[in-house]
Amino acid sequence: MRHVREWTAPLVRFVRLHRDPAVVQALRSATAATVAYVVALRLSPEAAPLTAPLTALLVVQVTLYSTLTTGVRRVNSVVAGVLVAIAFSLLVGLTWWSLALVILAALAVGHLVRVDEFVNEVAISAMLVLGVTTVGDTAWARVLETLIGAVVGLGCNLLLAPPVWVGEAGASIEGLARRVRQLMLRMGEEAAGRTPVEHATERLHEARRLDHDIVEVDAALRQAEDSLRLNPRVKEGLLHRVVLRTGLDTLEICTVVLRVLARTFTDLAKERDPDPLFGPQTGAAVEQLLSEIADAVVSFAVLVTSDVSHNADAAESRLTAELRQAAATRDKLAQLLLEEVQRDASQWQLQGAVLTEVNRILDELDTEHRSRRLLEELDRTSREQRERMPRLTRLRESLRVPAQLRRDRTASERPFK
Repeated sequence: MRHVREWTAPLVRFVRLHRDPAVVQALRSATAATVAYVVALRLSPEAAPLTAPLTALLVVQVTLYSTLTTGVRRVNSVVAGVLVAIAFSLLVGLTWWSLALVILAALAVGHLVRVDEFVNEVAISAMLVLGVTTVGDTAWARVLETLIGAVVGLGCNLLLAPPVWVGEAGASIEGLARRVRQLMLRMGEEAAGRTPVEHATERLHEARRLDHDIVEVDAALRQAEDSLRLNPRVKEGLLHRVVLRTGLDTLEICTVVLRVLARTFTDLAKERDPDPLFGPQTGAAVEQLLSEIADAVVSFAVLVTSDVSHNADAAESRLTAELRQAAATRDKLAQLLLEEVQRDASQWQLQGAVLTEVNRILDELDTEHRSRRLLEELDRTSREQRERMPRLTRLRESLRVPAQLRRDRTASERPFK
């Protein structure tokens, strides 16, 4: 058996490598650039039509949606630059002042035609065309090569479906949840004993650094959302996008509340130094509660990403059980905090804030709250799509009605058994 595993291990690694989105994207880009160059060699008068593979390489982005939008903008930028160069070549030659005017005019035209990130490409195209002798032939050759590269890039994305980056976005969300869990566990351990002000302040800095992690996860999620748009490999792209986005929003709220909780612990440490933050029983309850909430945060992240892998039921059951246990511990902590306040009310605002903040996290992780928010977000997104593309919406409805009529007619014609 061990020999079989050793023999199949390279094959498994090979399959995983070829399923990696980064590898798939590299192969697609290389294929598009090569095909564009071969086609341009036959159609373009240039000896080395490198504009075509360059355009194809830039057009084939990580998602089909960005490829379509990028291809149009890049073609517009090149055509605009060529037209600017032709206009200047008819009036003046290539001098230092004409070059400066060409660059300024090209950048201005780029902003006017709204090519976004390809504004510099307008100036580059104008300079390259203006710098050659046979302006007319080179101009149209560059336009032709750009069109070839854009068409080949779009074709590669249609024939070779771009990778879906949902798995990477899900892994980023789970990684964020696990970092939140580790911070909660450390805060709970320190709350159970004497917490120096320096340690509490360090936990506060760690909570603030989670904002940077959220930015990185948000970037991965945006890439995943784009990969789901117009992708033939995805059937329920809107649902996946909304599930992941609402999940990240919930985790972001939890990190904000955790930062506030870390600030409360820091203020308590300053007020009670050198005494512990809480009494022995209360500190143990705080540690247990934060440990249970930390596990629930990870389970919530697994639930959000499990909607993609069809394991949501088990993840939701686990999360519900963990939240139920955490709620019981929260009630126990509330009673212990009440007893402490009755003995010493000097820090009752901070102790009450601890209870308020853990309640907010539990409310955000609640499964009913998540389902309600998910439905609201789906309705809002669908409504925005209908308002943004009314003609497409009417077309879909007109196609959906005949299909429903056919199903009803087929059902009515079935014999009764």
